[in-house]
Amino acid sequence: MSRYLRNQSFLLLTVLILLTGGLVSCSQYSTKAVSKGYHNLTAHFNAYVLARDQINLAEQILFKTRQENYNQLMPILLPVDSILMQPVKPQIDDAIKKASLIPERHQNSKWLDNAYILIGRARLLKQDLPNAIEVFKYVNTKGTNENDKHTALVGLMRAYVEANDYTNALNVSEYLRNQPLNKPNTRDFYLTKAYMHERQGEYATAAGILDATFPVLKKGEATARLHLIAGQLYDQIGQPAKAVDHYRKVLSSHPTYDQSFYANLYAIQSNGLTGDKKRMAQSAEMFDDLLNDRKNEDLKDKVYFTMGLLEARSGRVDKAIGYYSQSIQAAGSNTTQVPYTYLEIGKLYFEKKADYTHAKVYYDSALALMPKQSPDYAALVTRKKTLDDFVLYRTTITTDDSLLALSKLDANALDKVLEKAIDQRQKEDKAQAALAQQIVDRATNGAGNTMPGATNSNLQPNERWVLYNPVALSQGKQEFSVRWGNRPLEDNWRRSNKEASGAIAADNSPINGSTPANSINPNTPLQPVDAGGGAVVLSGPSRKGQKDAMMAKIPFTKEAQALANQRIENALYKLGKLYKFELNKPADAIPTFEQLLTRYPNTLQKPEVYYLLYLSNEQIGQSSPWKEKLLAEYPNTSYARLTGKVVAQTTDSEAQALKTYTAIYELYKANNNAEALTRAETALGSVAGTQLEDKLALLRLLLVGKVKGIDDYRQAISEFVRDYPGSQLLPHVKEMQAAADQLSAKRK
Repeated sequence: MSRYLRNQSFLLLTVLILLTGGLVSCSQYSTKAVSKGYHNLTAHFNAYVLARDQINLAEQILFKTRQENYNQLMPILLPVDSILMQPVKPQIDDAIKKASLIPERHQNSKWLDNAYILIGRARLLKQDLPNAIEVFKYVNTKGTNENDKHTALVGLMRAYVEANDYTNALNVSEYLRNQPLNKPNTRDFYLTKAYMHERQGEYATAAGILDATFPVLKKGEATARLHLIAGQLYDQIGQPAKAVDHYRKVLSSHPTYDQSFYANLYAIQSNGLTGDKKRMAQSAEMFDDLLNDRKNEDLKDKVYFTMGLLEARSGRVDKAIGYYSQSIQAAGSNTTQVPYTYLEIGKLYFEKKADYTHAKVYYDSALALMPKQSPDYAALVTRKKTLDDFVLYRTTITTDDSLLALSKLDANALDKVLEKAIDQRQKEDKAQAALAQQIVDRATNGAGNTMPGATNSNLQPNERWVLYNPVALSQGKQEFSVRWGNRPLEDNWRRSNKEASGAIAADNSPINGSTPANSINPNTPLQPVDAGGGAVVLSGPSRKGQKDAMMAKIPFTKEAQALANQRIENALYKLGKLYKFELNKPADAIPTFEQLLTRYPNTLQKPEVYYLLYLSNEQIGQSSPWKEKLLAEYPNTSYARLTGKVVAQTTDSEAQALKTYTAIYELYKANNNAEALTRAETALGSVAGTQLEDKLALLRLLLVGKVKGIDDYRQAISEFVRDYPGSQLLPHVKEMQAAADQLSAKRK
């Protein structure tokens, strides 16, 4: 018995020794086969597979739930967005946690590099770009598998692109271009490189790389999307035939319905650019099919938009505007397309019709609905500002002209004009009251559909409720500001003794409809409806009160007329510059400046206007006397000097300029300032284009300060800043300007 117990004890001790040895040999730092096998198995199934599947699922969800903007060039790869990934954030965080187990517990596992790559992908999805970059760099530096290192470099390149670090992204791209990449890495490298060039605006390169990528892609929604993008890229670079080929390939790549719909629309647009008459003739039938397909009920606005686009490209502007208007009416509650439709209408009015007033209305509406991240947004803001200024200047000129004309009428004639204006305004108010009642009736009868964008049973199928039509709203706001000005939120805002500002009415009458910034035009209030359906007249300004308020704004006195003329003079000057510089319409700037000179021959802007007339005529290739008049009447102004800035810089001219400058400077040192100033102003034209021009201009500036008053000195400084923006002397002159401004302020 004792022998049996001894044998059992020995066997147990042996098992314990073997188990202890096995556990010791399974250390994550051991290089033994048993240890590596154990850690490979555990790392793969307990961490890597779970983390990989979660990240893949998160990417699939992000792809399926993406919001495509088919009105813009779509991104080849979905840009990372920390907000859009919030629904899958728990999965990504859990994936990072599981993938991190491998470097923590399984250092000798062959899945170590793969785990770091998964962590990098997850960081990229979370837009944690600095950490993603560091992880990918670590794999490239410490990794042991070449394919894994290449995968990490592709991820690194993508992270640099998302961080807008295109220099480093290009460096990684150049390195990978010479590496033997496997098929998955080749695919991802090409797509990332194409995405990089697309974001930089290099569309031809991006399209070419995509063409090289398609052979390694499988058919499906993702590939159909890339064909759609390739077509857009070729459209951008003016190769519509290639674009059409890609749009056709969308249809054979198992696309979604939206992808096939837009591929057909884009193909029609591109056919309109190829000049293929046969295909263009088929467009009408395709449009009919698309409009009659019940599946396209919520996409009709896109069809009408495309029809308008083709008409615009064919030069049929009015017909294009008609189709664009139908597109807006068909949009219903889905306003995604609407701002781009407004933008196209605005462009037609701006570029084809030169109707800037109507263009402003549509640009305003486009800006109200367009996403701020849209590539068109910044340019739209700039153009809107220009059109706002244009309407303001035109309004000021027309309104003050009308008021000045009224001030010259005799009492009887003026009274008739005012009576007619009040009658017209009451008629318009009744029409507005009827419209208000119509809106109330619709809202009351369709109470279940009164939310924004809801379809009201009383509306026609393609009619949009007026309060959710941005053009109608913009026009309404403009009409309100025209009639009442920018009113603060307060009681009794319509009282007749309020000041109003705004633009003039369409008939250009300051009485019948609108008034300038220093006048008002009171109107009877809108009439609400009583229970019986009749109008209830609210108390408001009496007819006599309205007439008195209008009379108060007509400039009868010389002082008021002088102010009106000053506003007109300033508006003509600014309108001419806007035509010349902002709208690039020199042919319109010329008559505007000429009108300014005719009406206000003593304007202080005369030298500059002469110069701008000279430039405008030169721009359209027309001879004019304005340069000679400028040199004859204002030879010592900066504008006269600007006409001679084409003087060749030769050794002789430089030597002569130095001689001239030295002589004037000697007079300045001798305190002979008056003579020095006269000679400096005469000599500036002769040294134009030489290296001493700005130095002589500074010397003249100093002489003006010694000989003339502070106002002339400040004017001379302003001229220097304007005429020599690239001069090395500019910082010093700006210091002088600040000191002069302080001195002028103290004297006041």
